[in-house]
Amino acid sequence: MYRFLLSRAIGLVIVLLSVSFLTFIIGYFAPGDPIRVLMGIKSVAYPNAYMQLKHAYGLDLPWWQQYYNFVANALHGQFGLSYHYQEMQVIDLIRQGLPASIELGLEILAVTVIIGIPLGVFTALRANSHADTTVTGITLLFYTIPDIVLIVAFQVLMVWLYKQSLPYLPVAGWDSWQSRVGPVLIAASTGVGYFTRLTRTTMLEVLKQDYIRTARAKGLSEQVVIYLHALRNASIPLVTLLGPSLAFIVTGIFFVEYAFNIPGIAYTTLTAVGQLDYPVIQATTILFSTAVVVFNALADIGYGSSRSTDSGRIEACTCLPQTYPTVTLPQAIGLNPV
Repeated sequence: MYRFLLSRAIGLVIVLLSVSFLTFIIGYFAPGDPIRVLMGIKSVAYPNAYMQLKHAYGLDLPWWQQYYNFVANALHGQFGLSYHYQEMQVIDLIRQGLPASIELGLEILAVTVIIGIPLGVFTALRANSHADTTVTGITLLFYTIPDIVLIVAFQVLMVWLYKQSLPYLPVAGWDSWQSRVGPVLIAASTGVGYFTRLTRTTMLEVLKQDYIRTARAKGLSEQVVIYLHALRNASIPLVTLLGPSLAFIVTGIFFVEYAFNIPGIAYTTLTAVGQLDYPVIQATTILFSTAVVVFNALADIGYGSSRSTDSGRIEACTCLPQTYPTVTLPQAIGLNPV
């Protein structure tokens, strides 16, 4: 376990250094001058002020020295000043958007698990039936439709309901539970379809195993067999997907936050791209990269723990009596030997 954690920690450092360097190089060689964007036409009228601002942000230094200063400051939790929001630290911008992004991500994950896993169990227990075909078809449909299509359809529908004086949900904002329904359900639609399909597949595979037949032969109730034995084993692949699912949610909320005007980190990042605010872009990129690597590591740790715990439980479940009564062939078919 310690060796695994050490390898993950080393991998995290390598990933963060690689991401930070690539992000810095792309921003450094990207067209456009952030100081001229900040000053506008005044950068031509006041060249001295332009040079002073460029020196204040360290943009007159060589690229390698700028990158060194960025990494050194990042190790102390500082990402410098924002180009667009003057005299405001980037870390303060991140702190403002972090609560909304965390709430959105956790709500999406909760909806994905709460709806996806029960639907997968439901379809597995009714495999090849009309209910299985209907539920699987609907979830796969939402899985394949891009979020942009669902967002546009949702917002058009809500505007139409508003014009017809019918009950509607807000199409922007993050200040009430009504405003959270649309973005959470739309962002979770892909995960629900995937978890439903995966749960169904793993449950069908587990239900064919010998220890399930043994548990039923021992007289256990169907609820105990399904939810204590079968679902517990079927959840092992699901545990491994929690990390990638969280990483997918982290990267997938970018457009959702921007489309619904949610004041989160993703919204701040996309706004910074249009403003050439490279310190904000670099900081948020590193933050999201760290989240992806950490979530994947936690999923691997959870998978290992589930496997070790589950192996002992399976051995206990599959134990059978070792002695059997001796029955001859005539007795077995109901005949008495002559």
